[in-house]
Amino acid sequence: MKKLLSLSALLVAAGFSGCAGSGVYVSHYGPPPAPRYGVVGVAPGPGYVWTEGYWDRHGNNWVWVTGSWRRPPHPHAVWVPGYWQDEHGHHRFHHGYWR
Repeated sequence: MKKLLSLSALLVAAGFSGCAGSGVYVSHYGPPPAPRYGVVGVAPGPGYVWTEGYWDRHGNNWVWVTGSWRRPPHPHAVWVPGYWQDEHGHHRFHHGYWR
């Protein structure tokens, strides 16, 4: 029973630490490749905003996350795209967000 409680506490703490993330993570593998460009297409309906794609790390590989059409959370929201920033030799990704 004591082991089960310890494991449960550890899993809950891990879950909360994931929720408390700042939307930033660091890559120790060098800068991401150049962005990909392509045809955006037509919005699926009125009020949608295109959010640009970005490079992400999965294991030892760079993976392109395709942009998508999103609905703003409120009428005057503006999408601020994510970006990579070189900070002291490490490349830090700041996720996009609604402002």
